[in-house]
Amino acid sequence: MNVWAISDLHLCFSTPDKSMEIFGKEWMNYPEKIKTAWEKNIHPEDLVLISGDISWAMHFQDALADLQWIDSLPGTKIILKGNHDYWWSSVNKMQKEMPSSLHILHNNSLYFHEIAIGGTRLWDDPSIPLKETTALKTEEQREQDQKIFQRELMRLERSLSSLNPQAKIRIAMTHFPPIGSEMQSTPVTNLLEKFQVNICVFGHLHALQKKAPLLGEKNGIQYYLTSADYLDFIPIKII
Repeated sequence: MNVWAISDLHLCFSTPDKSMEIFGKEWMNYPEKIKTAWEKNIHPEDLVLISGDISWAMHFQDALADLQWIDSLPGTKIILKGNHDYWWSSVNKMQKEMPSSLHILHNNSLYFHEIAIGGTRLWDDPSIPLKETTALKTEEQREQDQKIFQRELMRLERSLSSLNPQAKIRIAMTHFPPIGSEMQSTPVTNLLEKFQVNICVFGHLHALQKKAPLLGEKNGIQYYLTSADYLDFIPIKII
């Protein structure tokens, strides 16, 4: 079993007016690009990690069109909520209709072939602020961000504490970045190290230059940015 990762698919089969094609030529025909690369590289026995921003749908019933499209592709998929997944409902409700090859990571952990997977969406980390967005926020908004971030940290710790102790490889999935481009330590990286995570995959970031590899290894953890446009819509093999 190989393990692949890709995030920020931003599918819109039920909401075609929200196509990402408006953001530039690199997004033209992006579902077809994803499907072609996916079917070329990924086999039925493989595992695919999708770290959020999966569908532009507003309601779960509408998102099913996008989820069924993912289901039609090879592999077992792990999905995590992103900040644009407004369709995300209660886990119990989603599991009743979730396509069979998709598994939900939400306040839990999963285990496949000696690989344990935990994670949470996260939020903007005050220790790695993005200058262009932080400057536009009010003090009240920054305080609210801090509350959400702290809540997400607790969720991450709860998820990682439930990882199967028999696992040979530990993977964390987040949507928001757990670490900055300068690879400085953060509250999230401290938690990942505490629970001896080996690999962390995340998304959320777009329109980044691809001339040089971004991120890498820090204190025994390999960090991968998996936003679809950053990967040229080709899932990245992490194991």
